[in-house]
Amino acid sequence: MKIAVESSKAVKPKYGNGGAPSMAADTVKLTVLDKVNFDQYISTLYFFSPQTAKAPPKAILEQGISKTLAVHREWAGRFGLDANGDPAILLNDEGVRFVEATADVALGTIMPVEPTPELLSLYPSDDGADELMLVQVTRFACGSLVVAVNGNHLVSDGYGRCSFMTAWANATRGVGIPLHNRMTSSIFMPRNPARIEFEHRGIEFKEQHANASGGGDKVVVRRVHFSTDMVSELKALASPPGAPRPCSAVKCVVSHLWRCISKARGLDGETPTTLKIAVNGRHRMHHPELISQKVVRVDDAYFRSFIDFASSGVVEKEGLVPAADPTKIVLCPDVEVNSLVGIPVNDVDFGAGRPFLFMHGYLPQEGLVFITSSSSGDGSIDAEVSLFSGAMDIFKNCCYAISGSS
Repeated sequence: MKIAVESSKAVKPKYGNGGAPSMAADTVKLTVLDKVNFDQYISTLYFFSPQTAKAPPKAILEQGISKTLAVHREWAGRFGLDANGDPAILLNDEGVRFVEATADVALGTIMPVEPTPELLSLYPSDDGADELMLVQVTRFACGSLVVAVNGNHLVSDGYGRCSFMTAWANATRGVGIPLHNRMTSSIFMPRNPARIEFEHRGIEFKEQHANASGGGDKVVVRRVHFSTDMVSELKALASPPGAPRPCSAVKCVVSHLWRCISKARGLDGETPTTLKIAVNGRHRMHHPELISQKVVRVDDAYFRSFIDFASSGVVEKEGLVPAADPTKIVLCPDVEVNSLVGIPVNDVDFGAGRPFLFMHGYLPQEGLVFITSSSSGDGSIDAEVSLFSGAMDIFKNCCYAISGSS
């Protein structure tokens, strides 16, 4: 597959008759939650089949981005410092990078698509970029379309990126864009007096130390698919008859993945292993299981405790650094899960129908897992798992051997 870049340009916000917004609010201060997040670009790809309704041309897609950036202004900004010298997003409307490319083959010739280095040609490189978001639209010889978004994680999480993509698709189709207001730092002010009720060392913060390496073994990324039958089987194993509440599909799949990854790594029963799950603070969860007992603790009280801890000066005094470290390429013996299940990533429609496939870009970090709802919409779940090549075959074998796995 050969990808040829046809054009690359900055697309800036296009405001309505009212003109540009007041520059009174010219910065968005990074919150304490932003500062402990991954300072790296996260890529997502949307694959669209050719439809009777032809995919929109470049000009229409650009116009849609411009209209969306007028509402989601943070993506058109740049990182900098506010008037107090604190890290912030400067709302300077410099725009996002928009790349249009073509592929010399039909999309079907590279199916099924796997998260390999070949994917790198389908999304724009962030090497040396100062843009907070970069977009690439690749048109294949068969008429299929791949839309790739490369956005900095400090600006938004998966939910926020999905909100932008849905708004862009709506604007491209001529549908109104919902109001949007990125959470500001005023929401995350520490309490007085502070109440640090939970331990945040080892969770959001860690001691600074050298990162582990793979000893020369290559990290590979593989996609695994959990059909609705497999999900149901896992739920049945985790929720015996008479259980007060069934275990959710996400928790069952995550538990199974954790067990299989530990087995593939060859961990013995004496090696402690930790599962870290990125929790959406917008919602509350209330299910008592092994994983759920930890997830349920991440409620309003937990977030308030974290804000107090991060603002107390302890981090600086003890020399702690964010646990979300994009330079750490090996997580073994731990596992880190990022879930987009329940987030409508598959509802993005630029006028040629919904994507037949959604996936993350190539991010080879050992022990990192992404899970999403399958594009089929039937309740099945897809997972992208990164492990050392020597462990991947063992993982894939036990991953599909569900019966009796618990």
